[in-house]
Amino acid sequence: MNIAFLFPGQGSQSVGMGKALFEQFELARGVFAEAENVLGWDVADLCFNGPESKLNQTEFTQPALLTASIAAWRVLGSPIHSATLVAGHSLGEFTALVAAGALSFADAVRLVHLRGRFMQEAVPEGKGAMAAIIGMKRVAVEAICAQVSVDSALVSPANYNGPSQIVLSGEINAVKRAMVLAKESGAKLAIQLAVSVPSHSPLMRKACLRLSDELDKISGLDLQKPLVNNLAAEVTETWKVAKSALVDQLSSPLLWHETMTRMKDAGVDQFIEVGPGRVLCGLLKRIDRRAKVMPVEDPEGIEKALSLLNQKVESV
Repeated sequence: MNIAFLFPGQGSQSVGMGKALFEQFELARGVFAEAENVLGWDVADLCFNGPESKLNQTEFTQPALLTASIAAWRVLGSPIHSATLVAGHSLGEFTALVAAGALSFADAVRLVHLRGRFMQEAVPEGKGAMAAIIGMKRVAVEAICAQVSVDSALVSPANYNGPSQIVLSGEINAVKRAMVLAKESGAKLAIQLAVSVPSHSPLMRKACLRLSDELDKISGLDLQKPLVNNLAAEVTETWKVAKSALVDQLSSPLLWHETMTRMKDAGVDQFIEVGPGRVLCGLLKRIDRRAKVMPVEDPEGIEKALSLLNQKVESV
């Protein structure tokens, strides 16, 4: 059995995330306490009680999701030794690097809080947007983005999540215009996402520069297990390459479909999503209906995953 651990990004957050783990496991409580100590505000209260409007603000979403995901990871036993590969969706790439031993949790939670702030300040709230286009081929969506960007303002593909799910990012009026054209051109769905900034867009270039400055202050380590990055769906084991990709992915399309294909080609036959929600499990099933997926976000998921990991150990 070849296992890949996946870590979710923005869009997976919800009020109440991590609460069941917090209530049942001391290890989870320790992660939330560490996050509060680093950031100076109560991450657990925001995760468990909201309000949703604040939880959806990028500078709070990112550290909250990373904290809830690492809480699940530590309760699971931080089983990086069981991994063949790791990956994280956008923000989740920071979580994956913590899991792989390249970043400390304290450094990561501080960095993603700043990352969210830099992104929000690059494009003020209400000026940017993202939307999921479902049921259209890549070339058709790219053509719509090109047309709208010429006619009005910038919009471009942000996430290639699967063969027929592409997320757009850009200035809000341009995104809304692209949604209309996508529907008129036969898209099954065009849905604006609950995010406050246009991630993975050229509009994020100022945020890239600021994030790069902060990453240069961090002494990261080479990875204990290889990561397939979002930027180019390439396998990396060095902090130098991982750090560079963390910066560049902010203003570049996220190649999630290619990332999953790369993992499958490497022999991965079991995917475990560690953290809130089941978004990545759902995306993977759209890429390959036969893919074996397992979400780990609550005590029940922990129990099932531990059983699976024990089977792997016994079979070695």
